[in-house]
Amino acid sequence: MNQSVLDISTIGLLMALVLVLPVLVILYVWRLQAGKALYAVFRMVAQLLLVGYVLIFLFEQESAWVVGLVIFVMITASSWIALNTLESHRRQLFFNALISISVAGLFSLVLVSQGILQLEPWYEPRYVIPIAGMIFANAMNTVSIAVERLYSELKRDANYQEAKKIAFQASMIPVTNSLFAVGLVSLPGMMTGQILSGVEPLVAVRYQIVVMCMIFGSAGIASAIFLVMSKKIFQIANVN
Repeated sequence: MNQSVLDISTIGLLMALVLVLPVLVILYVWRLQAGKALYAVFRMVAQLLLVGYVLIFLFEQESAWVVGLVIFVMITASSWIALNTLESHRRQLFFNALISISVAGLFSLVLVSQGILQLEPWYEPRYVIPIAGMIFANAMNTVSIAVERLYSELKRDANYQEAKKIAFQASMIPVTNSLFAVGLVSLPGMMTGQILSGVEPLVAVRYQIVVMCMIFGSAGIASAIFLVMSKKIFQIANVN
């Protein structure tokens, strides 16, 4: 297969931004925080451009300490961002989010990097950093949905056990839907990227199966741990 990857010019990159314009117009006309969406788009572009240069630096270092620091930042940031949907009790729940995402994420990362891929050295940045990013990002999203739904159910005067089950089920909907859709509705980003870079489709499929399993597992474990740990905080706060 062709091993080359088509480059994207600056003009091509700017053309991609045209895709967001209709949505921004709709948000503005309907008065639905168009400014926030515009800020999010520009922040996304800036962050990705910055992370591109950072990754070049990290891949050249090949240092266990540097990779460990990156993982620590990922865990801390994802734990805080996961609680963005909360109007209150964010600081009290941060430790729970940190523990749940750390336990689920690190377990998945170690199993994939050392058990499945058997990386040498274990901190190989070209593998560990992208894999860690996928794991912690999905765990973050799942915890975020779980806490938002839990808070909503408790506000409706549901008891904690029932609210916990509803919140867990809701948090797993996006991940579960992605399992149903993969290969039929969508070709996931990692698989698409590998195919575009010239990797044999069946090799890319094997990687994607591992990715889907690690995302499902880490997301579910993180959500469950967070919901179990948070019971006392919500009871003390008397949310319901």
